[in-house]
Amino acid sequence: MRYSASHKLETREKLLESSAVSAKKSGFSTVGVDALMKAIGLSGGAFYSHFSSKDELFASIVERELCQSLERLGAEQDRDRLERCLKHYLSMSHVEHPESGCALPVLGAEIARSDLVIRQQAEKWICQLQESWARILESDSLAWAILSQCIGALVVARMLATPEIQRTVLKSSYDEIGRQIAGPRN
Repeated sequence: MRYSASHKLETREKLLESSAVSAKKSGFSTVGVDALMKAIGLSGGAFYSHFSSKDELFASIVERELCQSLERLGAEQDRDRLERCLKHYLSMSHVEHPESGCALPVLGAEIARSDLVIRQQAEKWICQLQESWARILESDSLAWAILSQCIGALVVARMLATPEIQRTVLKSSYDEIGRQIAGPRN
């Protein structure tokens, strides 16, 4: 039975969405092709009509997720919107639901171990986000510092077992970022 081109695109999108959620929840390398396909109700063999390899799927996930992060975190913001974005980013909701949040804290280590093409692709999106924040903050270095602090704070909070300590990490980071934003501009 032949499927229409739109069906193939819809299936590919379902696979990307499902695989991104799985990767952000459990790590990309921990899930096999068969499990990724089973999650959308298809056999493992159907995978190769959408992607030539699991690495190609990972590259597509990285591009998709970082593009979405850029839209949420960097698109045409002002200082007030950036601060609201940061407050949401550094929230317990984001700690508790990695599957619906930024890919960088959960996939960063896997991206770092990936081939040069995937790292360059991630670099492109991360630099676009940093440039967006630098325009708002009027400082390249402050934008890099805040971007790194946000990702790091989320990683540390997720590593901890006690919600009270997780909240302390998030609040401390948010408060410090607030001081950095309010302080003198360089």
